[in-house]
Amino acid sequence: MTAALRPRARSLHLDLPDVHATAALAGEIAAVARPGDVIALAGDLGSGKTCFARAFINALPGGPGAEEVPSPTFTLVQCYDRVPAEVWHFDLYRLDRPEEAFELGIEEAFAEGITLIEWPERLGRILPAERLEIAFSFATDPGARRAVLTGTGAWRGRLHELEPDAGAGRRND
Repeated sequence: MTAALRPRARSLHLDLPDVHATAALAGEIAAVARPGDVIALAGDLGSGKTCFARAFINALPGGPGAEEVPSPTFTLVQCYDRVPAEVWHFDLYRLDRPEEAFELGIEEAFAEGITLIEWPERLGRILPAERLEIAFSFATDPGARRAVLTGTGAWRGRLHELEPDAGAGRRND
């Protein structure tokens, strides 16, 4: 794909001082998520991907409230019936080849659900170009994290809804 054909991206840089800030971010993103959205959660082990996914799933209406949301490390995918769409939570850490994701129903997830993907780099070229990518990293304080949100396609515009009025520690590119 040439540079002219790539979807333009917009980035937002966030400091997340604790797990509550990560959960609040997940709630904000859940409030603007739509069927067909792909949210790619990147970062090292323990950087906040699963914490974000749990809070995102529980922030959406239609569930029992604070539902236990296990990491799908061993099952590879968990589905949750929520509004506005079913949430497919993938953990692709153990995926050997991108094509294995088809056996997990990833095409259906992309078409009909809201898709959360931990370890999105394991999908290679299968990962949709239009997505919200959240790259988590460790910060100086032990419980703090940094997140860089990069949106393409519809997410490029929706990142405006998550900008500075929600708190300090945010800047956009």
